[in-house]
Amino acid sequence: MPHFRVVGGQPLRGEVAVAGAKNAALKLILAALLTGEEVRLSNVPEIADVARLVELLRALGVKVENSAGGHYTIRADSFTTTELSREHAPKIRVSTLAIGPLLAREGRVTLPHPGGCALGKRPIDLFIEGFTAFGGRAEEGEDELTFTANRLHAARFVFPFVSHTVTEALLMLASRVPGVSTLVNAAMEPEVSQLAEMLRSMGAKIKGDGTPTITIEGVERLAGAAVKVMPDRLEVGSFAALAAATRSELTITHCDPAAVEVPLAHLAKIGVPLEVGRDFVKIRPAGELRALNITTHEYPGFPTDLQAPFTVLLTQAAGESLVHETIFDGRLFYTDKLNTMGAKITLLDPHRAIVRGPTPLRGKHLESPDIRAGLALLVAALAAEGESKIENISQIDRGYERIEERLAALGANIRREE
Repeated sequence: MPHFRVVGGQPLRGEVAVAGAKNAALKLILAALLTGEEVRLSNVPEIADVARLVELLRALGVKVENSAGGHYTIRADSFTTTELSREHAPKIRVSTLAIGPLLAREGRVTLPHPGGCALGKRPIDLFIEGFTAFGGRAEEGEDELTFTANRLHAARFVFPFVSHTVTEALLMLASRVPGVSTLVNAAMEPEVSQLAEMLRSMGAKIKGDGTPTITIEGVERLAGAAVKVMPDRLEVGSFAALAAATRSELTITHCDPAAVEVPLAHLAKIGVPLEVGRDFVKIRPAGELRALNITTHEYPGFPTDLQAPFTVLLTQAAGESLVHETIFDGRLFYTDKLNTMGAKITLLDPHRAIVRGPTPLRGKHLESPDIRAGLALLVAALAAEGESKIENISQIDRGYERIEERLAALGANIRREE
């Protein structure tokens, strides 16, 4: 099986350009299902999750062409089926966002229970509640869900808790439902705003994205669009944590530092020297790193997807840090792997861990449990003395484009082996 072999303990140096945002690209690809006209996307990251989603669309009869440089052309002028492929849908959780476009255009969609990262319970109940509010009906079978709608209508939906995925799902659906709909306690992520901007360019009237209340005036038909995928803010934070943990001097380019203000502020408090420009972040080697408490929160708070690489960084900080994961159950379980490398992390409960540092890390044989924890193990391997072998790297490939090539260009001793 493919794996990474990493020899750590050496600082990196150079520039790394940020790829297109995974969490934006996947939603923009799915938004193309809302129209029968051509949608052109650029700066799409070449990652495994994009490839899986493209296969899912093609199985629906959607025409998808792609060329070098992350350029995609999508035309969903007709569908050969409204059943999401049992082969492809379970491999990617974002497949649930196909419900809205298919329900709006075809009145019916069937999907197997979605897959994705194993991060504790992520029930589809909120999707069902949201689509039902707009006039949809859901019938749950033993291993599939069927949504139908004779006549959809505008709605006011109040989220019981913030969910960026369901916000995006209902944003897409409401754009094709005539009338004025309102989403209250909606997610405020920049990726939600880019989706809203794309839908506006297609003809929907949307106000309030980036705030907790979004108003959508839907239309019966949406036009095509041409959109450049925004830079991946999670890559910015990941590379910044990597640079700090390995005492490296890195310049992270082609990015939007404003989208990662909170993680960058945390780095500054830890003691990492930063230079922030309009479209770059420069990290310089730090002296002594200071312990810091981190609590994940919905945007604009500290991103849950950066919790793992920052936890690795905290193993190199002097003192005791508390990491509080408030979004997902079970997202701290990877810390036992860091402990085998020499870290001193105590898991208090599924949501809280104490990190005591600084502790030298040693290379180990590791297995990636999910996208973000996999990247964190890679950061740990680069910070550790000796050789590490990281297996199940298909998880890392789901979210990071050609990661080993980009790291090698910075001087990392890393290679992909079969």
